[in-house]
Amino acid sequence: MSNNSLGITERQYFTFAENEPMPLDSGESLGPITLAYETYGKLNADKSNAILICHALSGDAHAGGLTSEGKAGWWDDCVGPGKAFNTNKYFVICSNVIGGCQGSTGPGSIDPKTGKPYGLNFPVITVKDMVRAQRHLIDYLGIDKLLAIAGGSMGGMQVLQWTANYPERVRAALPLATTARHSPMLIAFSEVGRQAIYADPNWNKGDYYDGARPNTGLALARMIGHITYLSEESMHQKFGRRLEARERFGFDFETDFAVESYLHHNGSRFTERFDANTYLYVTKAMDYFDLANGNGSLSKAFAKCADIMYLVVSFTSDWLYPTYHSKEMVSALTGIGADVTYCNLQSTWGHDAFLLEVETMTQLISDFLGRVVEHHEILLP
Repeated sequence: MSNNSLGITERQYFTFAENEPMPLDSGESLGPITLAYETYGKLNADKSNAILICHALSGDAHAGGLTSEGKAGWWDDCVGPGKAFNTNKYFVICSNVIGGCQGSTGPGSIDPKTGKPYGLNFPVITVKDMVRAQRHLIDYLGIDKLLAIAGGSMGGMQVLQWTANYPERVRAALPLATTARHSPMLIAFSEVGRQAIYADPNWNKGDYYDGARPNTGLALARMIGHITYLSEESMHQKFGRRLEARERFGFDFETDFAVESYLHHNGSRFTERFDANTYLYVTKAMDYFDLANGNGSLSKAFAKCADIMYLVVSFTSDWLYPTYHSKEMVSALTGIGADVTYCNLQSTWGHDAFLLEVETMTQLISDFLGRVVEHHEILLP
């Protein structure tokens, strides 16, 4: 085990809203609510070195270290001793969102009213609801103000929602490869994925927990989504037109190309750890997300965020959230006088670049957090 490994990490659970359900944007309420979370590093004396990491669609609370089975966290390259989120200095928190399927309350959880899984009786959730639940966790941990909050993709949406809703609770924000609103194209991709699940005969309108699961539909949804995380150049580099275990085309409908085999494998593996109903709920939350909605404009949404320091990062080959999405955020933040660092990084990795450009991201994040610490005169361990 390397010196910069966190080693085996432990999943923890926080339950709240037992007596008073948490209100949701839909007008419904939810309770009790359990959030699965992990923490890394040590909280300093005045609890000023805490960083909240928010996960993307397919992520969970296991951001760093290893599970007891040896599975590395989804951002293990950046979370740990000496890494971008240096656990020798910072207390790092990551929780699975509500609506999730990795320990937090979601459609697969037991509905206390019926004693059966919620299924589609689970209320519709939004990114704001996810953040509202996270705020309860941060309160429980006794942290008044986060040093920083960071995340890519849907995690970046949560970062933006945190700063808009609770600006007094955040010193710095790192929205990476993300957007302030889904474009019609992104909503279209989400809907195709959802339709793949609906079309699976095992979906049974979400009531499948006692029988066969809609794994075919979920795998197809994952395959569709995964294509959007890559770029054309990265697919050329990784697969080209290489054939899979054949010397020539089969001229049939078996798997011919390496990229086909990769997508099939990725989709199949996804069904082993994810829930189809969670996919429906979380993609819908992403589609509903629009930071300007209800505020009149993006600038008004950020109106109370002038004291927060931002690091906004986009990637040249990201066609899921192209650079103009980040530039809109930067323009709005600059307009309110916020301290904004913006980097549009050259990369061939597409949307997944925030996970794969480890060396560049480590340098950027480390330097930015160091500046935040110095600005706020934080005493680190």
